[in-house]
Amino acid sequence: MPTTVHRAVTQIEQAACSLFEAPPRHPADGSLCAAQAARPYEFDQADAELAEFNGGEAGAIVIGAMPLARSVLLPRALARFRQQQPTYPVRIHDGPYDELLGALRRGAIDFLVGALREPAPIGDVVQRRLFDDRLALLAGPDHPLASRTDITVEDLLGYPWVVPRLGTPTREQFETIFTSAGKEPPRRLIESGSLLLMRELLNESQHLGCLSRHQSQRECDHGLLVSLTYPTDHLVRPIGLTYRENWRPTSAQSLMLRLVAEVAPGAD
Repeated sequence: MPTTVHRAVTQIEQAACSLFEAPPRHPADGSLCAAQAARPYEFDQADAELAEFNGGEAGAIVIGAMPLARSVLLPRALARFRQQQPTYPVRIHDGPYDELLGALRRGAIDFLVGALREPAPIGDVVQRRLFDDRLALLAGPDHPLASRTDITVEDLLGYPWVVPRLGTPTREQFETIFTSAGKEPPRRLIESGSLLLMRELLNESQHLGCLSRHQSQRECDHGLLVSLTYPTDHLVRPIGLTYRENWRPTSAQSLMLRLVAEVAPGAD
């Protein structure tokens, strides 16, 4: 019997037994209701394993994608995956990290791709580092700071910014640029992780932007944005995969994991 089928059956047995137990006195005492014991994703995974066992195909790959993954890693990996699996369903979910993590732990998402948290946010997930990314401070090509090589913290404080939301690794690194110099971080902020919005706003105004270097590299290569000459090489964040501790991927899921790792910068 495939491993996931066995796990699902075990959870059904546990759920059935719990129906005869007295309900918890307080909802917050750590007990889950019986209906939560048998999670639907176990059955989806079981269908996929049974199909593989019979030489067929079933299920889908569901990926939680953070901004860097959506613009750099996943397009390359998905193109390769589609060459090998022309019809296998793939769904991409995006959103705030906390929401993606919650969906991952519930089994609604198979794995996450993007910035890792240090330390890991909770003990039942595994983080696998693929490469390190660095911070980029960005401007439109016509911005007053775009061609300068002597930019100071005071210069950076003189302009409004587009930055990722609070709680993200990029935002934390952005704020350390100023706090490490004894300054308060800028207050004239627009919070967004959208590269498209940032690119258009920086070209329409004198806003500055803060984003992943890998995520913004293509925009800079095409002259749509300029990376400011200001030291950020010390601001490093790990990029990689996050999945459930006891997750056993199907062959299609394993293929996708391998392809994401292969297209990561620096991969052999």
